[in-house]
Amino acid sequence: MAESGKGAIPALAGFPAPNSEAIKGWQEFLKEGNQFLATANNAYIQRKEAFTTAVLYNLVAMAIEKLIMALLMKNGKLPYNHTMHDLVEAIDEFLPGELAGLGGELKAWDGFQDICDIESYSITPPTMGQIGGMLKLALEVQSRIMISVADC
Repeated sequence: MAESGKGAIPALAGFPAPNSEAIKGWQEFLKEGNQFLATANNAYIQRKEAFTTAVLYNLVAMAIEKLIMALLMKNGKLPYNHTMHDLVEAIDEFLPGELAGLGGELKAWDGFQDICDIESYSITPPTMGQIGGMLKLALEVQSRIMISVADC
């Protein structure tokens, strides 16, 4: 039941009152995001042949998705969807400033894989140089998120 009184957020009919309690499982998302990023970074540094740019892109994107989801879940929030646009917009809406200066670059990643429409999907693998830039950006996102979840 929603609290009553000054400053309380009333519940909407049929819906629980909004809250900011952590969503169960956020730690697992954080762990998996860190693992995906470590795998991608190590494979990139070692230039392992099996790790094509398409594979590296997907590993880095999964890392970012998991890390952002962990931060949102830790704060009791969820995005509307899981594209980079949606993830960045959720952070901007619920936790303004967390990704300040990084959102535009992250949103650009959606251009490499547009797979939402099964009839008109497109995949454009990035270059190895672009992967290096993505990893640098991902490591910055990881750093910010690790600081944020520690502060919560």
